[in-house]
Amino acid sequence: MRMDWHAWHGDYDDADSYLARRLRIVREWIALTLDVAPPGRLRVVSLCAGQGRDLLGVLPDHPRGSDVTARLVELDPRNVGEARRGVAEAGLGEHVEVVAGDAALTDRYAGMVPADLVLACGIFGNVTDADVERAIGFLPQLCARGGSVIWTRHRREPDLVPRVCRWFEERGFERVWLTEPERGFGVGVHRFTGEPEELAAGARMFTFLT
Repeated sequence: MRMDWHAWHGDYDDADSYLARRLRIVREWIALTLDVAPPGRLRVVSLCAGQGRDLLGVLPDHPRGSDVTARLVELDPRNVGEARRGVAEAGLGEHVEVVAGDAALTDRYAGMVPADLVLACGIFGNVTDADVERAIGFLPQLCARGGSVIWTRHRREPDLVPRVCRWFEERGFERVWLTEPERGFGVGVHRFTGEPEELAAGARMFTFLT
């Protein structure tokens, strides 16, 4: 039975839920990342963006919001509709694009990478461990030198988060921040210190299990 990813978003409306608490932290780190970003235009890409609640909850009120050009990629058509409504209501239509399609395909990011901020939230807990490592291996193709990746992963046993951090760090990323294990969920921020790689055409970075 396939996951209803539109209904899944309902937990965000409960301020005390796991997802709502995680979302608040992701938003905080989006804002902090924009705070320290270099002057000028900034590119943001969001993989499996859902309804865009993370980025769209920050850009309208952030001083650097008007500097951001973003692409949100989401497969579920109902979530795409919600994200597009959110973009329109926030007056971000000139700067934020919502693409309906499979976020696992590299072609979805052509023309928008290397990006200053890559959001990989809600992915690593829904793919195999091998695909987590595979997806991280593609991030040097998406991330600009000095750019950041904000990612999430649950901390249920066996806790994969330490290995996730190692996989990032083996590929030229340095750890900026990581939630404490006792929170029960992982939000990580890694900064890319290497040289961006050419985007591979037609490659699949991961496959969802549900």
